[in-house]
Amino acid sequence: MAEHSKTAQTILAVDSDHDFLNWVAKHLQIPGEVEVLSCDNAQKAVKVVQKTQVDVILSNFALQPFDGLELLRQTKASDKNVVSILYTNSPSTSQIIDATQNGARDILRKESMPFELRNSAESALQFSESLRSSAEKKTDMPKLDGRVKMIGVSKPIQDVFKIIGRVAQSEAPVLIIGESGTGKELVAHAIHEYSPRRKNEMVALNCGAIPDNLLESELFGHEKGSFTGAHARRIGRFEQSDQSTLFLDEIGDMPHSVQVKLLRILQEGTFSRVGSNETLKTDVRIIAATNKDLTAEVAEGRFREDLYYRLNVVDIQLPPLRERLDDIPVLAEFFLQRITRKQGMAQIKLSEQAIESLKLHNWPGNVRELENTIARACALSATDLLLPEDIPLTKSAFENDAKIREALTTLLLKAPKDNGNVLKWVQDALIDIVIKENEGDLKEAANSLGLTAAELKALR
Repeated sequence: MAEHSKTAQTILAVDSDHDFLNWVAKHLQIPGEVEVLSCDNAQKAVKVVQKTQVDVILSNFALQPFDGLELLRQTKASDKNVVSILYTNSPSTSQIIDATQNGARDILRKESMPFELRNSAESALQFSESLRSSAEKKTDMPKLDGRVKMIGVSKPIQDVFKIIGRVAQSEAPVLIIGESGTGKELVAHAIHEYSPRRKNEMVALNCGAIPDNLLESELFGHEKGSFTGAHARRIGRFEQSDQSTLFLDEIGDMPHSVQVKLLRILQEGTFSRVGSNETLKTDVRIIAATNKDLTAEVAEGRFREDLYYRLNVVDIQLPPLRERLDDIPVLAEFFLQRITRKQGMAQIKLSEQAIESLKLHNWPGNVRELENTIARACALSATDLLLPEDIPLTKSAFENDAKIREALTTLLLKAPKDNGNVLKWVQDALIDIVIKENEGDLKEAANSLGLTAAELKALR
């Protein structure tokens, strides 16, 4: 057995055929870079792994005194970072599935190895290097204290935490503004859990998920017989949340008729159940959330201006995930740990390359999309290290639409070469096109661009 170089990576070939072992060594060994060791039975191979750092094991399924699959299990128990490639003359479906489930990196047909072995071995060596690199890296995970289920190390989210700390002790209504999936309900829970009302459970209602004709009853309750289907008195969310906090998600979807009654509670602390003339009092702190621009909704007459100002005593702007890149590795690691622990899975890690690919994604679904992506990757993972190709990232409309790319490329080609700020030129050109498409109507043009009229004017 050749002396193993500490700087070289090591492949251990295991087969009873000594001529084949010699061929593997000649085919894969690279002086100073890759050392090839050999064993003629599985038991010897286990002892080598226990004494020497082996990066890749290349083994036959048919071995003595136990088979290659058992060798894979035992060597993984000795060194979880060792990568296995198994081969046989004609691998069966069950062999392929069993080997994959036990962490085999590749399964080869012996007859195809002259053509496939080198690429498979190089890929396995790179994978092993990523595994050991990840094992050496320690991730400092922020600890959840039981009251707050939010995680973040970036400045934008740390600023949100500071606002939560300042506003929690007050009774002021809070309006949380952010895109879908950014964690608006988590912010509401954090405010409640640090408030004097935390002894009572926070009550939550998604205004956009309740039909307009039922939302009033959900909020204020109803009396028996007040409408078809009202077979008994029902207590609404305002009564349920007396002395506590009521979180109204997607407040921008609330119909005008309900907005009037909500304004009365904010002003007077009183309301009536549907079908009743009795005036009830409640002591509730309101936290509302929306992914809409409520100032634009007010301007369009879809949201009451007086209610907007009542709700927006304190506003918290929740940043999208694409503006919190430093939080992506921490959040991904947290989701990995939670998913594997909940499902009783072996611990899975993210390679550095996978983390970089996560940072490059735009995350239109924000933190919720990241959690779902990690869950899918865990479900489909065949090993305990996730590489970029193991993570199912959805493509953006821009990536999927060749016509959009072609149009933007054409626009860029027309940009003046002597203009230093090409991005500004493209922006102005796009705005002019949209305004012309909307026949000079700035309000409609702004709406097409996802802006308010004031924001559009500021960009011109």
